[in-house]
Amino acid sequence: MTIDAEEWQHWTEARAASVSAPHGVLALTGTHWLTAEPDAIPGIPGQWSVTPEGVRVVAAAADGLRVGDAALDGAAVLPPDTHPRAGTARYGDRLLVPIEREGDLALRIFDPEAENRITFAGIAVFPYAPEWSVPAVFTAYESGDRMVTVPNVDGRDRPMPVAGQITFHLGGEPYSLTVSRAGGEGAALAGVIADASSGTDTYRFRFITLPEPDRDGRTVLDLNRAFLPPCAFSGHFMCPFPPPGNRLPIAVRAGEKSVLRGGPTHSQDGELEIAD
Repeated sequence: MTIDAEEWQHWTEARAASVSAPHGVLALTGTHWLTAEPDAIPGIPGQWSVTPEGVRVVAAAADGLRVGDAALDGAAVLPPDTHPRAGTARYGDRLLVPIEREGDLALRIFDPEAENRITFAGIAVFPYAPEWSVPAVFTAYESGDRMVTVPNVDGRDRPMPVAGQITFHLGGEPYSLTVSRAGGEGAALAGVIADASSGTDTYRFRFITLPEPDRDGRTVLDLNRAFLPPCAFSGHFMCPFPPPGNRLPIAVRAGEKSVLRGGPTHSQDGELEIAD
């Protein structure tokens, strides 16, 4: 096994472990949008509402909600995930996470006993193939990051910040993809892509990440590490579809394919199926 293939094997194992963690993406059982009017959330005690500071919850000690290390007896405000001091709460083994999207606040419920997590049997992946790892060149937009509006899987259109394009060759043919920065200036790159296999051999779309480009924009696109979006594991996520132009006309038979729900650890066509 080559060093690259060995590193990829470790990556696939780490991916399966991450998504199947007690509060990983497989554990998400609900995303509940909140308003300024206090309301109940099914299966969770307390009254939940929105304030300018975050998600407000009111509960009695007997309800069993915990904020930090203490049982909640009264009111608490939990800053959302976009805040530098984001807050969470717990109800038994369930993790309650406030989120903010385009100014709206919601509470996400992560339950280790979620059916998606209990029935998870691994992630189907294509075998590692070095030809799917290719040099790429990143060119940033001269005007800086742009915002493009893309549909999300929950039916809403949302803005997506994009930083520029990568260009590369596969099988001798040139291609390009629009990408975002995973952080601020000088950060790694990330993208949402589809290809001719999407929706048939693979999930509807996948995510990619690329190392931070050097001063000349050079980086590496390794499609062996194309990975499933969170919404492939739970229908309560709001993943963006690929931006315009990010559908490759070829079938990318590399990277993660789909979520497995039981069954054998190897498919009949010989493609690897990495279990947790």
